[in-house]
Amino acid sequence: MSEKRELKALQKALAAEHAAVYGYGVVGGRIGEERRTEARAAYDAHRARRDALARAVRDLGGTPVAAAAAYALPFPVPDSAAAVRLAAALEDRVAGVYSDVVRATAGGRRSTAAGALREAAVRAVRWRGESVAFPGLAERTATAASSSPASSANPSA
Repeated sequence: MSEKRELKALQKALAAEHAAVYGYGVVGGRIGEERRTEARAAYDAHRARRDALARAVRDLGGTPVAAAAAYALPFPVPDSAAAVRLAAALEDRVAGVYSDVVRATAGGRRSTAAGALREAAVRAVRWRGESVAFPGLAERTATAASSSPASSANPSA
């Protein structure tokens, strides 16, 4: 694995974690009381991953990418239901970035990235209430959905 490729993947993961921390700030402000503890735990997990990634980038001789002042949300979040959808979307995005880190790293960093991908996928399932075929691999998920028996059935038969 090239150190340059690894550093680039870690920087992207760090940027995604910055965005997730921001996004969970929004989630926490809108989520219902019954899921607030879950949102706080996810927020804390992303902060810890963010800090670990910043250390990893420095260990490779890079300067960790800074957080933006604000991030565009994928949709308005006026209520608890939208906050739950945002949390699932944040986890999906983070899982996708960690799948890239898995591909770009080896050894301990690969294991750590695989663990982060798994954690994000599990949190996404908890938020969404259902799983996807290939967490972290959006192109595989789309392919699996389009080739499922329900989507390929011939309606005129």
